[in-house]
Amino acid sequence: MKLLIGGLVLLALGILMLAAPDLFYQITESWKNDSSAEPSDLYKLNLRIGGIVFLMVGIAGIITYFVI
Repeated sequence: MKLLIGGLVLLALGILMLAAPDLFYQITESWKNDSSAEPSDLYKLNLRIGGIVFLMVGIAGIITYFVI
């Protein structure tokens, strides 16, 4: 059951990181910065690559739960 829940959490985080990197930045990083600066393009690219990895691991976890 933990594998399924973990897979779903990773899947949700991966979708958020891919679809809305600005929102993810606001939630996780904006409090560290006093100015109202937006995330850099490199940060967004890095976040989207991480989102793809999270998606792949989440899908693998869900598949593994149903196969085993």
